[in-house]
This record gives sequence, C-alpha cells and structure tokens, in this order.
Amino acid sequence: MKISHNFDSGSIAVIDSNDINNIQLELTTDNNDNTMQWFHFRCHTNAGLSHTIRILNAGESSFSRAWGNYQAMASYDKVNWFRVPTQFINSQLVINYTPTRDEISYAYFTPYDYERQRSFIKQAQQHEQCQHTVLAKTVDNNAIDLLTIGEPDKNKKSIWIIARQHPGETMAQWFTEGLVNHLLSQDICLQKLLAKSVFYIVPNMNPDGSIKGNHRTNSHGLNLNRQWKNPSKTLCPEVYYVQEKMADTGVDLLLDIHGDEEIPYNFIMPAKGS
Repeated sequence: MKISHNFDSGSIAVIDSNDINNIQLELTTDNNDNTMQWFHFRCHTNAGLSHTIRILNAGESSFSRAWGNYQAMASYDKVNWFRVPTQFINSQLVINYTPTRDEISYAYFTPYDYERQRSFIKQAQQHEQCQHTVLAKTVDNNAIDLLTIGEPDKNKKSIWIIARQHPGETMAQWFTEGLVNHLLSQDICLQKLLAKSVFYIVPNMNPDGSIKGNHRTNSHGLNLNRQWKNPSKTLCPEVYYVQEKMADTGVDLLLDIHGDEEIPYNFIMPAKGS
C-alpha cells in the first residue's frame, strides 16, 4: 500500500499506511500559513479489498463544520469523479470504500489542475471572439491568464469575472470554464450581449496556491481576497496586475467567483453587505 501526493494540487501527510483497515493520514497546512482544509492524494493498492482511511486531524481544520454530511471525492482516471461513503466521527474524517482498481485518487473536491487550465486556455483562444493575455508571472513563474471575450470598445460595458482566489475552491474554476464555453457558443442572446459588453475573465487568480495544494493562500501565504486595498507587486502580483488591467479597461460589473466550505447553496453576496 503506497500513498502519493507529490503532484499538482496534491496535499496530505501519511502517518501510517501499513493496515488498509486503518490508514492514518493528516491534513497539512498551506505553505507559509496555518490554513488547513484541502486534501488530494493517490492510493496505490489492491483492488477488491475494503479500505478505511482516517484523516486524524480533520476536526482541527480551518472549516471543521464543513465535514457534516460531507462525502469525499474519488476517481480512477483523474477525469471522472464520484462521491464515496464518508463520516465525521470523533473529530476524524473516515472514508470507507472498496476500490475496484489498483489505483484510486481522493480529493476534498474535484481538482482542477494546471495542465487542464493550459489545455482549456489553448482551446478557448482558438475562437475568433476570444483573446488570451498573460498579465504577468507569479512568484513561482506561473501565468496569470486573462481571457477577453468580445471586441473592446469605449461604448461597451466592461464585465470582469475572476475565480479561484482561494485555490481549494476548485468549483469556482469549473464554473468559469462552463461560463467561457457558453459565452463562446452560438447562442443568439449571447451575441446581443457581446455587441454591448466585453468580458474580461481570469479563470484562476491563484495558480501557485493551486499547484502547491493550498486551500486559501498564494506562495507567500497571503489570502488574495484580503489584498485588494493595497496589493504588493512582489508579494501579491496576482492581485496587483489584475487590478492594474482593471484600471485600464474600467469595471462596470465584477463577479468574484468562490465556493463555500459549509453552505450547500448558490448565493450572491453584494459588495456592501452579506
């Protein structure tokens, strides 16, 4: 029985994996920060045997109330993900499952890795209505991608959509992928919208944190969502360069896409109230 996590968005600490009926793991904190929630690991094992995985310190996580009624994600091919039986017992997250193949991945939520991001960006920019720009590089030399959909014009509305300031909220980037695909479709209503508006979309505000397997912070341990008042060019280039571009284009509407650890609903939070 072997557990690996040294890959894009991987995160877990192995305490004891000798007994498949009592595999003991622990959540790890974001680098340079004490936030602890995201996990993503791969088990290399024997198919057909029941496994019990215990994440021992789940009760100490940053959003421990999220574990109520929670079901972990699993995948055999890293493409198709499904829920597996999970319980929160005595402050431990317990996953009970019998894999049908020798290799299986588990994650807090469906991962969205950097390889998929690069592939999606390449696909989107082939559309005549979509232009791709790299606003800057991050501390870890990853691209801060911007997709511009529609033809910029001073008489058009500038609509900004940013996602995944918190890297563990991968659902935000899945949402953005679906949104971009829809904007690039042949829907008549969308064509009317693009005649009056231009969309500026940052699919992943925090590529460094995403790759490192952080839940909430970038490489410097900063929560990007708290840096907008005065972002540092060196410590927080993600916000700094996006904000700089916003100053050029203007902003008529901004949607900042997140996921919530505890609330199982879609909701909108206005800028000046909750």
